Amino acid sequence: MKTFSSSPNLAFGYPTPGPQTPTPQKVMDHIFFLSEEAWKDVREQEQFDYIIIGSGFCALAFAERVLTQMPMARILILERGPFFLPEHFQNLPIPYQRTLGHLSETFPWTLSARTATQPQGNIQFQHGMVPFFGGRSIMWSAWCPRPTLEEMQYWPEHTVAAARAHFASAEKLLNVIPADEIDQNLSPKLLQLVAQQRPVYSVLQRELQAMLSANLGRIPSATRVMAAPLAVGSSVQAGIDFAKFSTPSVLLDLVSHQADLQSRGEGNPLKIAGECIVHQIYQQDGVATALNTSRGVVNIGSAKLILAMGTVPPATLLMNSFPNLEKVGERFTAHFITSVVARIPRQDYAFAADLEELELAAIYLAGVNPTSGMQYHVQLSVLSDRNPLKNASMAARYMPDVVATASLAQLTSSEDYLVFVCAVLGEMDFRNPDNYIRLNGQSDPTTNINLQAIASETDLQTWDTMDEGTFQMLEQALSPIGSERVEYWHGTPTQGSWRAHRPAQSQRRVGGLVHEGSPLWIGEGSEGVVGLDYRPHGIENVYVTGGALWPASGSWNPTMTMVALAQDLADNLVQESEQAPAAALNSLENTLA
Repeated sequence: MKTFSSSPNLAFGYPTPGPQTPTPQKVMDHIFFLSEEAWKDVREQEQFDYIIIGSGFCALAFAERVLTQMPMARILILERGPFFLPEHFQNLPIPYQRTLGHLSETFPWTLSARTATQPQGNIQFQHGMVPFFGGRSIMWSAWCPRPTLEEMQYWPEHTVAAARAHFASAEKLLNVIPADEIDQNLSPKLLQLVAQQRPVYSVLQRELQAMLSANLGRIPSATRVMAAPLAVGSSVQAGIDFAKFSTPSVLLDLVSHQADLQSRGEGNPLKIAGECIVHQIYQQDGVATALNTSRGVVNIGSAKLILAMGTVPPATLLMNSFPNLEKVGERFTAHFITSVVARIPRQDYAFAADLEELELAAIYLAGVNPTSGMQYHVQLSVLSDRNPLKNASMAARYMPDVVATASLAQLTSSEDYLVFVCAVLGEMDFRNPDNYIRLNGQSDPTTNINLQAIASETDLQTWDTMDEGTFQMLEQALSPIGSERVEYWHGTPTQGSWRAHRPAQSQRRVGGLVHEGSPLWIGEGSEGVVGLDYRPHGIENVYVTGGALWPASGSWNPTMTMVALAQDLADNLVQESEQAPAAALNSLENTLA
């Protein structure tokens, strides 16, 4: 095994000490990413079948799917950021939780003054991007519901069918498991052992899930309820733990796997270049020919270019590169949020004595505004903690929702309660002309857009419906004795108090949007910006993945569906590449005949 500084002529400190200042990025470049020398070869000599921009969920889904079927495929991944975290930050020691937000989130747009100056209790901003290897996958909530046919209204039938055909494979890639199955197969003895190491999904999960299902009719706007599907199943087979999914370690495993195949002459390497910002796509007559990047020009050649870089950046890139592309950015959707934390006395529940010291439950409830048909859902996390001071770090590590968590102040005052954390997401109406992204003429081509998002009257009605549905869920469906036993947290997570009345609208409604979508929506014929083959209209060799494709956002968490459609794109292009030689042969035979 060689060290980083080892080489045939400079090895192990002989004849000189050799390099003494390796950086983390240089170490990763040496093993997994492209070094400066390798990058020079890529730019000057190599050709690829696929060039992927981005290293998040869609990049992994596309690359993994292609290489599984065609290990000889030549793939290059370009990631704008450096290597930051090896996996999801909740899987790492607790101090890493402080990396959420702050400088780990960037905003590649100028927010409109109209959005930024809205009063508290309204939409005030759109959450940003995570500009590192793995992107948002290292800091996401991991909730992965399958949307129903009704929840995919306004989507082309072809795209709905493509997504549904790949849901199972997408869940397999993301290690999705329903919360009520996480600890389902543990024997009572092993469950007690696991309960000493982490929170368990056991009695609390089963009983509250059954209770909510039985009382769903008490929430008039609710449509369905289920155990939360969570992308945490990677270690469940061991029977003692689970881990939230992220792409870095899986992508690096794929790099290693392809290197092994290459050594046996059975595959080509998967190549990744970090700290490579794509500024513009050079094109001629609608054909992408090269990429202008922060590390020099990359020749596209005969490769297909896959945009797997989130939702807004691909729209910005296409607007700057293909000025004749129509309708880009005319739609912008996202999810607006209500946050409610409540508690109910543990003694009110018949199963109280059966709970372990620390138990969790994660439940997904969907609903709809009866007038507009606009959707919402509740990500319900419930915690029963008899010793909050002892279990604080462990609870933070395993909370099912990365952002919507119970604070130490809320837990230490609730030793004798169940604490209910509700992250409630509603869909913005895609038909609102006040929502858009537009070029603004600034000099940086990665940020030269204005973004505006304003709640319409339809959105406000949906927001009212989902808020009322959340209170009905807590007071009518989940409290055995009724609303008088429910208390709500008022104030900030660290400074506040429990009170019997509901928090005011300005307190419970969150200013930041999540799950942005739709600037490159997919549609039949010329209806969308992107056709059913994932290509922007009039462009030959560029393909779009991710939330930018969404015709309407629905309310469901989008990641699993993004992965399903990226896999569908991979299958389509693999099939196309396999058919190309036969088509060429037929053409030659017809010419000779």
